[in-house]
Amino acid sequence: MYTHTDTHDLRHHGDAEIRDEKLTDLAVNVRTDTPPAWLRERIAASLTGLAAYPDGRAARAAVAARHDLPPERVLLTAGAAEAFVLLARALPVRRPVVVHPQFTEPEAALRDAGHRVRRVLLREEEGFRLDPAAVPRDADLVMVGNPTNPTSVLHPAALLARLARPGRTLVVDEAFIDAVPGERESLAGRTDLPGLVVLRSLTKTWGLAGLRVGYVLAEPDTVAALERAQPLWPVSSPALAAAEACMSRAALAEAELAAHRTAVERAHLLAGLAEFDEVRAVAAAEGPFVLVRMEGADAVRERLRTLGFAARRGDTFPGLGPEWLRLAVRDRAVTNRFLQALDQALVMSGHAADR
Repeated sequence: MYTHTDTHDLRHHGDAEIRDEKLTDLAVNVRTDTPPAWLRERIAASLTGLAAYPDGRAARAAVAARHDLPPERVLLTAGAAEAFVLLARALPVRRPVVVHPQFTEPEAALRDAGHRVRRVLLREEEGFRLDPAAVPRDADLVMVGNPTNPTSVLHPAALLARLARPGRTLVVDEAFIDAVPGERESLAGRTDLPGLVVLRSLTKTWGLAGLRVGYVLAEPDTVAALERAQPLWPVSSPALAAAEACMSRAALAEAELAAHRTAVERAHLLAGLAEFDEVRAVAAAEGPFVLVRMEGADAVRERLRTLGFAARRGDTFPGLGPEWLRLAVRDRAVTNRFLQALDQALVMSGHAADR
């Protein structure tokens, strides 16, 4: 199923839910208590070199080595969000398709570049899982998230690989894959799939949303085309220092430990949500967030705010409506307080089942 029309606010993001208010943040999918002290120190140390123009060679080499790729297959970007703009502007795209529900910035970037975007809408009754046959065969650009924001569904790598073909650019947004233990189902490092572009972000696991750093893994010709579309020195020296530091063996081990911890905390959140008859969660969640459906979610979200919690509204995602909320996974203590607040919010909103 795909359509050209839109009534969704593609520019709404989770940070708008917490701006200017002191709330416990379940709206933004950035790991709490980050960046860690050692990473802050590395970034601070880079400030002594701010008089020089940024030199991305060391960071690029570190990313390449981390994925066992040559440097010409790597492009550092000012966050993964910059990559969406570069892809929309630099590639000769005629028939782009975006798989929804997913992060809305890819479609917004394509539209801003003048493209007419077709959508493939994944269905709740099918677990928001992707059927490659639903993607039009003539699509020359396909964008999909893995694990997908906001559904938290992790698509099998073999299934995504079936979308790759000559003459098509397949963009897989892996901004949250490092929150999956073992980075299962990642396509990073694959060089056998034609037109594959993998996007990565350091924002979520390392708490670097304010620094803006991510990277692209793609064929050398694609990397070169995107690089030509970038302004000079697009990634700052502190961001480059952070990227290099996050590729170290110790950092990767820390990220893996955090991913396992997230899986445990997500299971606790899902178990708590299962106690509410009026709440239905996407049980296949594999990312650091869960998607939930409930009657009157808008009213519940506003009640939660009065109780000190910010949740991400779901109705800005194509394929979802006002009955959806996205919740970031937090530690057990925060989750327990949230579940108590949710119980209150449901009662206050008149949507609570008898318990």
